[in-house]
Amino acid sequence: MPARTGEQYLKGLKASNRELWLGPERVDDVTTHPQLAGAALSMGRIFDRQHECADDCLMDDPETGEPINVSHMIPASKDDLWRRHRGLERIAEASVGLMGRTPDYKNVTFAGFAGRWREWAGPDERNRQGAENLIAFQKRLRRNDIALTHTLVHPTVDKRKGDVPVAGAEVPLHKVGETADSIVLRGARILATSAPFADEMVVYPGFPLLGDPNDLKPFALSFSVPMDTPGLIFLCRDSFATGGDSFDRPLSVNFDEQDAFVIFDDVEVPKGNVFIDGDVEVYSTVMRTSWWPNIMQQTTIRALTKLEFAYGLASQMAAAIGDYSDLTADMMGELLTYVEMTRSGLLLSIEHARDYGDGVWFPDERPLAPLRATLTYWIPRAFEILTLIGSHNLIAAPSKGMLDDARLRPLIDKYLAGADDLDAEKRAAVFRLAWDFCGSALAGRHGLYERFYLGSAARNKKTLWMNAEGTMSGVPGPVKVRGDELVEGMLALGRAASSAG
Repeated sequence: MPARTGEQYLKGLKASNRELWLGPERVDDVTTHPQLAGAALSMGRIFDRQHECADDCLMDDPETGEPINVSHMIPASKDDLWRRHRGLERIAEASVGLMGRTPDYKNVTFAGFAGRWREWAGPDERNRQGAENLIAFQKRLRRNDIALTHTLVHPTVDKRKGDVPVAGAEVPLHKVGETADSIVLRGARILATSAPFADEMVVYPGFPLLGDPNDLKPFALSFSVPMDTPGLIFLCRDSFATGGDSFDRPLSVNFDEQDAFVIFDDVEVPKGNVFIDGDVEVYSTVMRTSWWPNIMQQTTIRALTKLEFAYGLASQMAAAIGDYSDLTADMMGELLTYVEMTRSGLLLSIEHARDYGDGVWFPDERPLAPLRATLTYWIPRAFEILTLIGSHNLIAAPSKGMLDDARLRPLIDKYLAGADDLDAEKRAAVFRLAWDFCGSALAGRHGLYERFYLGSAARNKKTLWMNAEGTMSGVPGPVKVRGDELVEGMLALGRAASSAG
């Protein structure tokens, strides 16, 4: 099957019989449920968008020649990365960066995994079968245009004991047995973002397993499983799409992609879908090299689109109330700084892309590493800037129902119009959109998401520093080497001057 349409995607979603809970209710059909249908339709529009923007979004499958999404590309050159960049931009635009788990996120991930399959095979190719399963899965993923979600993190029970599994732990996802054709899994993981709207779910390493490898084998797992597999249970958080007119809550109604806690209640996963089964070394090292520079192209394009949207929204808000004060100009300049620094880092990473091995090209990680840490601040700060510019106007915007009322409308037109003859309906639309983006329950979720979805800022800054110092690899990075050279040069100059005196 080539790249799917929205209709085909929604038809498949409707036929799925997953065990998905939202509040007290088990949801039978996510495409019609009042709190889920909006996001399901938005995902459908993303599938349609790849056909509407086919020149940017589609490419030929390298083996079958069928059209597939460009996010499935295994890049083999800088030109390929620019080609993928254009397609990823088109997808991000569909939700202005609000949906972080559109299919291209996992498509890019598994294209990278398949391109660097030797990392999955492990030393002496002892996990060769797992790597071959992964390659076969990536082919099926691109040819069937599957919508994937993933779940990476073990539930936090007691932070005093750490977040990593220990021998005998029952809560983290672990293997409890196997049959002739499958492995049997029990435990839980978080978070499966977009669980109601995915066709399958993948599990792969989030963090290394630390401890005795013999004790940790049950936790060293990577695999794919259909969402309606028996024993797989999804518990959704409260919905932020609580109904109402799209004019009043345009983002909440359409883009609440949901997050779910996942329980594995003796789930059987076919061995052909298993990529790692008990190999602690492969599990703990496979993500350290090329995964994050590859995926950061997709996620930084999404973040940039979100920042561009925030800037455009702030600009329209300020114009709507004639606010050209120095304070607002300063905040607009700050917001524009985040936009252009993100864009510069992204473009530079592609310009300096290189072969990471086996002829597979990924962006240069150097411009991306600081973005991975600082975007956790910049996007929440963008929300704050919008709140400061909007002030009370964010909650003084009439609803669609008020605007449609024959008695109220003339009064609203008189008292709630904007600067420079901006009509009351456009002003209300701008400020309602802004409130939904920066002040609603959905906005609160997005603030949390941006702070932690690629690890916390503290973790990423620490990793950046450790890589520079060579703590993990034993080889200092170029910044450390260059910095030491400069310092030693000045120390030598000081010693020479002192001796001469």
